[in-house]
Amino acid sequence: MKKRGLMAVLLASLLLQTGCGSARRGEPIAGPMPPLTPAVAKGQILFERHCSQCHPGGEAGVGPAITNKPLPGFLIKFQVRRGIGAMPSFSDEHITDQQLDDLITYIKALRRHG
Repeated sequence: MKKRGLMAVLLASLLLQTGCGSARRGEPIAGPMPPLTPAVAKGQILFERHCSQCHPGGEAGVGPAITNKPLPGFLIKFQVRRGIGAMPSFSDEHITDQQLDDLITYIKALRRHG
């Protein structure tokens, strides 16, 4: 029962943070991103392959903007693995745990950049 309560709190927190924030679209505020580390570069490739269709450049598109929300890595992992709302879930067979770590590193780099 405690596990369900914790999951409900995490889900409510995630949904609350997803609904808050700007849906800004347009040119990056900070200019081009600095040179990428290997993890960020790998995460960028994964983002382009799996995420950019709905979150172009991390901004709002079909899905909400994701670079303007201060979600910690574990909640991003939860969202990616479980999928919530219209977002599909991505199993570890589709995106490995290491790839997911790289993807989160890239999303955090986008967040700092914009």
